[in-house]
Amino acid sequence: MLIDNARKIIELEARSIQRLCEFLDSDFENAIESILLCEGRVVVSGMGKSGLIGKKISATLASTGTPSFFMHPAEAIHGDLGMLKKEDILLAISNSGETEEIVKMIPYAKKIGTKIICITGKRNSFLAVNSDYFLNSNVEKEAGKIGLAPTCSTTAQLVLGDALAITVSEKKSFESNDFAQLHPGGTLGRKLLGDVSEVMNTGEAIPMVRSDKIFSDALEEISRKRLGFTTVCNDDSTLLGIITDGDVRRILMSNPNSDIWNMSCEQVMTKDPMTISPQETIAKAIEIMENKSITTLIITDEKKNIVGVVHLHDLLGRGKVKIDI
Repeated sequence: MLIDNARKIIELEARSIQRLCEFLDSDFENAIESILLCEGRVVVSGMGKSGLIGKKISATLASTGTPSFFMHPAEAIHGDLGMLKKEDILLAISNSGETEEIVKMIPYAKKIGTKIICITGKRNSFLAVNSDYFLNSNVEKEAGKIGLAPTCSTTAQLVLGDALAITVSEKKSFESNDFAQLHPGGTLGRKLLGDVSEVMNTGEAIPMVRSDKIFSDALEEISRKRLGFTTVCNDDSTLLGIITDGDVRRILMSNPNSDIWNMSCEQVMTKDPMTISPQETIAKAIEIMENKSITTLIITDEKKNIVGVVHLHDLLGRGKVKIDI
């Protein structure tokens, strides 16, 4: 009984979120563009539960590269509106669109020329009509038998805020290195700001074969070092290429009837693999992996000598670092 009731509530809120996809329109796109062009800050405001959601949205904006702060509407209409500038954007949140304190903020914002984005569930409300961009957070009903406590509506507000903040950050090409710079106090931030040299595999842990070795030697090295690849080098440890698990599969499939085991590593390797300096940050290494859709990197010095290798699991601490964003 209790589990069934909880399941119904979760399913109702999930449907409320799904409906938001139907509401996304040119106003959402224009809101994104206005934030990207904003020379000030995104000032978020909301009363009660909408205010709590607003604080979270403001924090998400700030932590993903968009300057933002929360202004309590009750304080705003008693003097704090002076903090609002023409070059700012006011993001006003109210399910009804008629919240008294929010309504009283709008005339001043319009007077000084501040762009207004609203998140509200009522298209014909005062807030929606008097905003530059209307983001529809309408829900069919709130959760629970009495349906009065803000539940589905606040969930919808939060999700719209997340969509707004993350879309803006991605449009700005906000990367993990930028995130790390803004989170120096957190475990993830400290981890991402560290150098690749702190986590790379070195010495005997580096999968490495000389270019004159045969394919079977490379396969043995890949299996022994268990990183999914091996580097290919000359006698001076200068990087020449790489052979990955994927390369092995492709070679086996494309040469089913030939004697591939005695082919030289130089014949089957991929030349000029992606590399990184040991002084680069872990965040930069993760960024490269994300952009190139790879899970390993070779670390070389200025002479292209192999000094280490790193797997994505090494960068994330192989479970030792809790990612709690």
